[in-house]
Amino acid sequence: MHHSRRGLLALLGTASVVTACGSGLPASGVPESGLPASGIPAPRRVAYGDRPSQFGELTLPVGDGPVRGTLVLVHGGFWRSSYGLELARPLAVDLATAGFAAWNVEYRRVSGRHGADEGGWPATFEDVAAAVDHLAELREPRLDLARVVGLGHSAGGHLVGWLAARPGLPAGAPGAGPRVTLRGAVSQAGVLDLVDGADLGGGAVTDLLGGAPADVPDRYAMGSPAERLPVGVPVVCVHGTADGNVPLRQSRRYVERARAAGDPAEFVTIDGADHFAVIDPTTAAWRACTDAIARVL
Repeated sequence: MHHSRRGLLALLGTASVVTACGSGLPASGVPESGLPASGIPAPRRVAYGDRPSQFGELTLPVGDGPVRGTLVLVHGGFWRSSYGLELARPLAVDLATAGFAAWNVEYRRVSGRHGADEGGWPATFEDVAAAVDHLAELREPRLDLARVVGLGHSAGGHLVGWLAARPGLPAGAPGAGPRVTLRGAVSQAGVLDLVDGADLGGGAVTDLLGGAPADVPDRYAMGSPAERLPVGVPVVCVHGTADGNVPLRQSRRYVERARAAGDPAEFVTIDGADHFAVIDPTTAAWRACTDAIARVL
């Protein structure tokens, strides 16, 4: 698994295609039997819109009782179409095993070519907002919409940080007026300050927002979690000290600014952990994330 994580680190650095990550699952994320190895029922795929990338996978614990909480999982990959929600499937299984519901969402991403189904501003933001709001349409009696927490890795950490800030968005902005609000968020090595991170990932942030901070300042003001403080709910930032993809300062500075604004933010460092340790269910870094979820709930 550690070898796999290092491989993913190299793949992200070169923008190669990732097909799967994690605990021995095949590329589909679900064995041919339809049941993950843990015995958790296979995820239910649900569309929240008409575009090919507008869907999510709902993974529920065994049984029919209420869940401990609902986690909105948002995968990373520098917002690029080379990466998909299969990255978060092992986490969904682990969370369901622990009694949580996992809503693992896909969204329109950036491929570098403009097209009808392309992500970027504002499509990527509109999609993750719509995916969260769609929880109210699922009519799943086991879910408690007052106990919804965002969990996102890397670019997904950015998106859950932004989702937590939706109630403070001005009317008419992408994502404003949420139907379902987050109780809090856990950012796993997230890109939380888009201005500071504008050069990360070979221009991934500028591809997402359609320009540099000086070119489209209004988009950075609306889309960067660090610019949307305070959010009024807890945000826990978990980050490995050996992360070579997203600088540790992204989490540290966000938490400093959030606390200064009055938010109950928390900064958790994992000594020696790389960028992918937080999405490896076998690591202490992942356990730090699940501990953070419990605190936010």
